[in-house]
Amino acid sequence: MTDTTPAAAPTTATFTTRSPATGDPVAEHPVHGPEEVSRAIARARAAQSGWAALPASRRRDHLLRWKKAIATELDTVARTIAEETGKPAGDAALEVVLTLEHLSWAARNAGRVLRRRKAGTGLFTVHQRASLVHRPLGVIGVIGPWNYPLYTPMGSIGYALAAGNAVVFKPSELTPGTGVLLAGLFDAAVPAYAGLLTTVTGAASTGDTLARSGVDKLAFTGSPGTARKVMGVCAETLTPFLAECGGKDAVIVTADADLDAAADAIVWGALSNAGQTCAGVERVYAVREIHAQLCERVVERAGALRTGPEAGAAYGPMTLPGQVGIVERHVAGAVAGGARALLGGPESVRAPYVAPVVLTGVPEDAAAMTEETFGPVVAINAVADVDEAVALANASRYALGAAVFCRKGRAGAAIAARLRAGAVSVNSVLGFAAVPALPFGGSQDSGFGRIHGEEGLRSFTSVQSTTVQRFTPPIALTSFGVPAATRERAVRLARALHRRR
Repeated sequence: MTDTTPAAAPTTATFTTRSPATGDPVAEHPVHGPEEVSRAIARARAAQSGWAALPASRRRDHLLRWKKAIATELDTVARTIAEETGKPAGDAALEVVLTLEHLSWAARNAGRVLRRRKAGTGLFTVHQRASLVHRPLGVIGVIGPWNYPLYTPMGSIGYALAAGNAVVFKPSELTPGTGVLLAGLFDAAVPAYAGLLTTVTGAASTGDTLARSGVDKLAFTGSPGTARKVMGVCAETLTPFLAECGGKDAVIVTADADLDAAADAIVWGALSNAGQTCAGVERVYAVREIHAQLCERVVERAGALRTGPEAGAAYGPMTLPGQVGIVERHVAGAVAGGARALLGGPESVRAPYVAPVVLTGVPEDAAAMTEETFGPVVAINAVADVDEAVALANASRYALGAAVFCRKGRAGAAIAARLRAGAVSVNSVLGFAAVPALPFGGSQDSGFGRIHGEEGLRSFTSVQSTTVQRFTPPIALTSFGVPAATRERAVRLARALHRRR
């Protein structure tokens, strides 16, 4: 007898996202494996060839339609971000606004930045017309973070698309809904290029699969430890890699700084998004004569902030449950090492929330000063002078962002120039993050490569150099038929010219 029972449909593994505040389920998403990622790459390649062939002006128009769709659905996008991260609705809406600014800049400027440019020639190449052009790489893989699940990955996604690439995006397993929504809005706004931006969901295994999938470049945001592992995978196939790995950002406050402005900025930079900001403020170095006054102002402002599930809270819960333990370890270790808690302390940790913590006198070798805390904690240490502040700020393994507060902007800019950080704000914090034309990225444990700005657009291209011979040269040095005497005269002429200053 033949068995006519229909075969059971294959089941796709799923995972559940949960509210960081309550632990309640938010949504279920599929765990995409090698087959699904491979299909996404294939669809992306098919769509990318036509996308790259478009004039830059047409790509701009398509991306601006996508931008309009995101702006139209701003409330929906912000609500998804808030549900997945736990951040207040206002903070989530601000994240969308900043994202729109960057997408708009990338769309409008890609044609200008990446167009073919003439290059100069030399004495012996005057017969050549030289030029260079930035060409799209193909398919870009993007692995995004959970703390800013829209703004941060868009620094790669939007700029890569504007440069003529396709993108396969793997959002954090904590915030997959934001990535799914982003790709869905693209397909709705630009239906002719469906598949150009695809979101695949899952945890580390999905990210590993994407890194091995044959993408033409991988842009990663996350911890230095994870970056090293992903980079190792990319190294097997020489896949280019861009890494943004967080920071331990320092603020320098000089004796003549506006202390009220500095305190206000420090509190926001350290505590917004529950301190879960890669370029947030974690260390402050204030010259000794104003240190106590600055601490008093910071404590006053931070102490007035409320956190918790109630409406109107200044910031939300820790999004990543395991981060609570790191924050607690850093605060307890600092206090045990001799630091004073001016506000809060180990008791401020009440998972999933952490109340503001302000420390001073923290030993420079304490974990709270050397490791990324990624929580609502700020250490304010006194220094003898600006030279000591610069030396301590530069002593970190991280080199992402920094800030300087100084009465005169020119003097502040001079201090900024001495810092190793990839981006510095004078008399504000994170000012660079809101300027789309400025590249963003760091060095050492903060990673390498740049997103945003012209450098960000070029990061997702390869450079092709071209020469076109305009006329037959009088001396063809690239020929075996050149007489020896002619070659010798050319050498003598070059030697005489280059001996001159």
